[in-house]
Amino acid sequence: MTPPITNAMTIDVEDYFHVSVFDGVIPRSDWVRLESRVCANTSRLLDIFAEHGVRGTFFVLGWVAERYPDLVRRISGAGHEIASHGYGHRLVYDQTPSAFRDDVARAKGLLEDASGSRVDGYRAPSYSIVPRSLWALDILIETGYTYDSSIFPIRHDRYGIPVSGRHAYVVERPAGRLVEAPASTTRLGGMNLPIAGGGYFRLLPYGWTRWGLARLNASEARPGIFYLHPWEIDPGQPRLSCGLLSRVRHYRNLHQTEARLRQLLVDFSWGPMRAVLPSFAPEQSVASADAALPYVW
Repeated sequence: MTPPITNAMTIDVEDYFHVSVFDGVIPRSDWVRLESRVCANTSRLLDIFAEHGVRGTFFVLGWVAERYPDLVRRISGAGHEIASHGYGHRLVYDQTPSAFRDDVARAKGLLEDASGSRVDGYRAPSYSIVPRSLWALDILIETGYTYDSSIFPIRHDRYGIPVSGRHAYVVERPAGRLVEAPASTTRLGGMNLPIAGGGYFRLLPYGWTRWGLARLNASEARPGIFYLHPWEIDPGQPRLSCGLLSRVRHYRNLHQTEARLRQLLVDFSWGPMRAVLPSFAPEQSVASADAALPYVW
């Protein structure tokens, strides 16, 4: 009997007030004065994963690591991979290359100091590596990252490169090579549809995620890359003022997320990114330096 495909379980470790929909609503200077719930929510996720024997990858915000290094140590000590979510949760395309370099280098240093292990992976806030910010891949290579998980191959009002490869591929950039691990989609009617988690996991019926991941594993024999945020299992979090669309995206079905996650852990096999990404040999085909084109493995 063929063993089940191992999918990547990934957590973007940030607090509820870090979310991009609150940019311009909550001044960054107020972050330190707001009630923090990231440690309690992340600890809850660690307990759930321990119950199910699952290890994953935690893309930790540097701002969180700087204030709560014990949380990073607890994540690492439980056998999970530590990766970077950048430092200040700024969208990549809203930064200059210099500011982005400082952000990702600062986060990497904080995470490596706290965990005592090398940080290889990066995921941008809100998947904000898009066609106009592909320069960020060069900076990731130059600052020591070996894989990125910031490109979502869908159409969205805030992010996405719909022509990008749907499965992990190598990107050749002027600075070197990088493995790109895009968020998971399923292909229907000539379109890439998201099955990767986050808001899609909360807003859509659980059956959509289950069907999409099962189709990806069975029909394409590919692993899925699923993501979630600690605040998504916290229906008791403070309600912040924002527009209707942002309220729906952020707060809808928070009370259902933990139960859905527990079911997902039972329905599929899970591991960290390092267990899912292949080791690409130098002679393998790569994407061009000017666009995120697919190299399917």
